[in-house]
Amino acid sequence: MSLPSKPVYTGGCQCGAVRFRVEGALGSVSICHCRMCQKAFGAFYAPLATAPENGLEWTRGAPKRYRSSNHVLRGFCAECGTPLTYEAPDGVALAIGAFDDPASVAPTKQWGIEAKLPYVDDLAALSSDRTETDGAASFLADLESFQHPDHDTESWPPKDRT
Repeated sequence: MSLPSKPVYTGGCQCGAVRFRVEGALGSVSICHCRMCQKAFGAFYAPLATAPENGLEWTRGAPKRYRSSNHVLRGFCAECGTPLTYEAPDGVALAIGAFDDPASVAPTKQWGIEAKLPYVDDLAALSSDRTETDGAASFLADLESFQHPDHDTESWPPKDRT
């Protein structure tokens, strides 16, 4: 007898103080344009994926939470500020950008379009370049990232950076 395999997703904040594991199929994977989500993420919209009920485990640390309304808590890393969760009565959604493989978590729906910024649909038409081609940012030549890698680690930060 074989056990059914469930998808497993991992992720965490930028500094590595908070890490999560999701076992099971993600629910709603969406983008929310509402003003509350814009402010919570400091961005044009909030990309979110709903964790399956009882499928989310915090494997290192836990988010600090802010009550953004009478129904919703917003989770974020208290150390680096990375937005991590949207917690409502119908479940917990995780920030897609916090997943170790965000490309595998594609949105299928948009919400809150009444607050959608007027230029969002035109972003793909903007000129674009790779990061390293920004000649005005000379600091890129010797940039050393302290960001947590996109996989679980036994401990963080590395001993040589503490």
